Amino acid sequence: MKHLNKIIKLSGVFLVLIGISCQKDFQLRPSSTQDELDNAIDHGIDGIIIAVNQDNETKLYSAGWNDRKNKVPSNPNSLFKIASISKLYIATAAVQLIASNQLDLNDRLSVMIPETNGKIENADKITLKMLLQHRSGIPEYIYNPAFIVDTEESYMSTISLIYGESSLFKPNKKYSYSNTNYLIIAEIIERAIGYSHHDYIDENILNPLNLKNTYHLYSQVDTNKVMSGYLKGYDHDLKSIEHTRPGGSMIATASDVSSFLRALIDGTLLSNEEQKLYSQVYKYEHTGWIHGYTSIARYNSDIDAVIVQFTNTSDNELFWLKLENIYDRIVKTLY
Repeated sequence: MKHLNKIIKLSGVFLVLIGISCQKDFQLRPSSTQDELDNAIDHGIDGIIIAVNQDNETKLYSAGWNDRKNKVPSNPNSLFKIASISKLYIATAAVQLIASNQLDLNDRLSVMIPETNGKIENADKITLKMLLQHRSGIPEYIYNPAFIVDTEESYMSTISLIYGESSLFKPNKKYSYSNTNYLIIAEIIERAIGYSHHDYIDENILNPLNLKNTYHLYSQVDTNKVMSGYLKGYDHDLKSIEHTRPGGSMIATASDVSSFLRALIDGTLLSNEEQKLYSQVYKYEHTGWIHGYTSIARYNSDIDAVIVQFTNTSDNELFWLKLENIYDRIVKTLY
């Protein structure tokens, strides 16, 4: 475990990149969606799941291995660690609470969490809106040597890891993606409502949408239903590693993620006021990356389709470009 934690810290637990198309692989014209999945397996992917939410139905596809060691084929209904796609759910919860006047976009971090005043640089200037938009300048906690991936300590214990560190920039001057922002937002939400943000998301997002295959933590699920995860160069299945910090811990099926994103976009989930607020503070797509699990969830307006891609293989930045290329070719099969 120490060796694996070292790998995780060096690479970044929730690395999220904006990819561009790879120019060397997959050059032939896309054929069918299933053919593209099969082609992906031939190019070094262990297993892949695709959900296409379009025309009031969700079509599921899969290829490769769910469990490489035991030769269990990929199952499109498997649970999957969606990593930073989790941030969409937290942003949605925050917007609902802002609309109900339980939070305010202009609230200052030093007021929402007084302990951070004087410990997080510019806490008296950083607003909730800046946290939501990754414009706070707050450093990333996952690179701290003391961070433990499967910690069960309080959120504040993890937040305190970056106390005293210099800001990356002055508040609202730049954009820099940081998992610390959404860890802090989860703490803010819980202080505002007085109970777990997990329960709030269940009550106000998952249950209304009847999303019965979405969970907050690995400890909540039947682990036999979770797809195995693999890191290039590391032989072991990474499925059992629990990621507990908000903004990267959730587990869901591809179908559930596609239904959530569709509802977030089309007004099914949010009121008009909430929709307007959400559009001001966050995006309607996300990628996810933890070791063994990579994911893309996007709305493609040209074909009015939400397409979710899960792959149970992770590697470096160049590998991510390959995943983006796979996704782009799958989208083209739907035109």
